[in-house]
Amino acid sequence: MKMLLTTVFAGILALMIGVTTWASLERSVFDAGHLFADRWFVATFCDAYCGFITFYIWVAFRETSFFARLVWFVAIMGLGNIAVALYVLINIWRLEPSDAWDQLLLGRTASKFAEGSS
Repeated sequence: MKMLLTTVFAGILALMIGVTTWASLERSVFDAGHLFADRWFVATFCDAYCGFITFYIWVAFRETSFFARLVWFVAIMGLGNIAVALYVLINIWRLEPSDAWDQLLLGRTASKFAEGSS
């Protein structure tokens, strides 16, 4: 499972870096403001940022330090799925072979849930 998740999120990271670089070679993201005239662009933009906020809520739950929460918020809102994939990969790589998968989902808060369930 660890290898599968690593492959999926490494693929997402590589794809997003590649497509972002490809698009940036044509035009700066700051020159793309005219796209907001298209309703489907606005809908897709809103969908993406609602997803980023949803993902960030999970990150804020997992992270215990204000600084880490702030850094990841800025990264996710600024880099989108590049930061999302990187966050998941970092946390997959931090897993010990003896860790249960709830450690990936809950991070340091996993022990709080384990204590509460007994």
